[in-house]
Amino acid sequence: MRDRHGWARRLTVLCAGLLLALLGTAAPASAHAALRGTDPADGTVLRSAPRQVTLTFTESVGLLTDSFRVYDPRNHRVRTGEADHLPGRSDTARVTLPARLGTGTYTLAWRVVSADSHPVSGALTFSVGRRTATAALAPERTEDPATTTLYNIARYVAYLAVALLLGTAAFVAYCRPEARDHLRRPALAAGWTLAAATAALFLLRAPYEEGTGPASALGLAAVARTAATRPGELLLARLLLLAVAGACALSARRWRDTVPRRAVLTAAAVLAVALCLTWAAAEHASAGLQVPVAIASATLHLLATAAWLGGLTALLLTLRRTAPREPAPMAATPRVATRFSRLAFASVTVLVATGVYQSWRGLGSWQAFTGTPYGRLLLAKLAAVTLLLAVASRSRRWTARLAEPAPVPLAGRVPQPAGGPPPPEPEPPAAPRPSPDRLRRSVLAEVAVGVVVLVLTTLLTSTLPGRAAAEAVSSGTAVAGIPAASVTTIPFDVGTPGGHGRVQVTLDPGRVGANSVQAVVYGPDGGLSAVPEVRITLTLADRRIGPLDTRVTDRGGYWAADSFDVPLLGTWTMKVTVRVSEVDQVTVSRTVRVVR
Repeated sequence: MRDRHGWARRLTVLCAGLLLALLGTAAPASAHAALRGTDPADGTVLRSAPRQVTLTFTESVGLLTDSFRVYDPRNHRVRTGEADHLPGRSDTARVTLPARLGTGTYTLAWRVVSADSHPVSGALTFSVGRRTATAALAPERTEDPATTTLYNIARYVAYLAVALLLGTAAFVAYCRPEARDHLRRPALAAGWTLAAATAALFLLRAPYEEGTGPASALGLAAVARTAATRPGELLLARLLLLAVAGACALSARRWRDTVPRRAVLTAAAVLAVALCLTWAAAEHASAGLQVPVAIASATLHLLATAAWLGGLTALLLTLRRTAPREPAPMAATPRVATRFSRLAFASVTVLVATGVYQSWRGLGSWQAFTGTPYGRLLLAKLAAVTLLLAVASRSRRWTARLAEPAPVPLAGRVPQPAGGPPPPEPEPPAAPRPSPDRLRRSVLAEVAVGVVVLVLTTLLTSTLPGRAAAEAVSSGTAVAGIPAASVTTIPFDVGTPGGHGRVQVTLDPGRVGANSVQAVVYGPDGGLSAVPEVRITLTLADRRIGPLDTRVTDRGGYWAADSFDVPLLGTWTMKVTVRVSEVDQVTVSRTVRVVR
């Protein structure tokens, strides 16, 4: 009994650690559609006002009711036409502008939904006639932190619940343990948890896309709009499939003697595949290369993950239920463990095949392994899977030893007639069959590492694939909706009344080579401030380069340099000197990352 309570405490600690890990990783999801190009380009100075602005992405995007917002130099919103797609181009969105736009710099803030269901947002500027200072600033944060955290937690919980639900069902169907009552409660809990997480995802979908607070999830308009989108339809389909599965489970006892077992297993397999399709059709596989093959691969990957990791949990609960003084369960333990070993091996084979394909599809190059967040997460997952395979190999060895026939005790020497040959020496006693406790510990270690693998898998589904990131970088545009230009805002205070404010410095495009530099000074009231002098230098200390003077000049309300060459990539120190009077000035600094 003390050992059983010890295992219960370990399982509780494991679940608590998982919950803390999920809460700790509930950061805003990285968008999966990257901005490939814009017309006009970001930072362009046009001779005449454009009639429309066009944005092209690396995959199909959906439009929201307020996807595009255009602001004039004084931060007044400009009336525009309704946003739509170019004919036959679901990856290209456009918005019509008024016939006449005044001279100055305009800001376009945009927010769309990528084909794999994640919102994408960003901003760009263009100027008509000449570049001017603008009071329109792109928001620093486009997601509501509470909504994003709740949505991500619901996603993680849904993945864990479907793995436990389908894995337990696969364990019962294939391993056929004699006692199954101890698995009914975890399966029911997983089913209800999955239904609750799916309902939460459906309600939070609209505020997640719009970047608003969780309170807006309860509006009828938000629910109706979510139901009309592809992610909403897939979530409703998931709820319907869970309802069908629950109805079948309730009627299984009544009809188990009349319905053939093969028909029951076929129906369960169809429901499992359909359930996993609601994930595959809404995430990475639904956009990009070879979509039908990718969706099939993602579905098989999730099924194999559930069979292995969810089945491990079911096996652990079965081993924990086995008591040393109960001979019948002890006799059945090797058979069940051996069957699960075969199921796990088949699952690993499918995981390797589909994982290699998905890695190739998501990365696009070997450099993406270390050069992108997606590649680094994938390396972490590969390391965790390797550790999981090592622990699984140890479990297979303990399973094989349990499956060996029990040793027969030696009765002793057999008496021989007088004068006959000497009796044979007794064989050494066979090694005793090990206790299931060691197998329990090994399986528990598998479950712990498997939870880490599942969390890393969930994080991968919310990270920009390396192929899309490389495509966006090669085109010189934004990645995951972040404008290509480097914008740095630095507060300053010369220590005199009214001698404080902030200076906004834009390094465009913020890459090695020729850049334009613009600096706008804001006073204590947040309005534009005219100052006698602004000086900006860049220094790369670790390479002993600089300070390089950008030589910005007064352009009538803002300071700028049309061409400034940044020779090397790296983290540069930007020093800005602001003089507010003949004798009062201050120098402030910030680090700026320059990429290739």
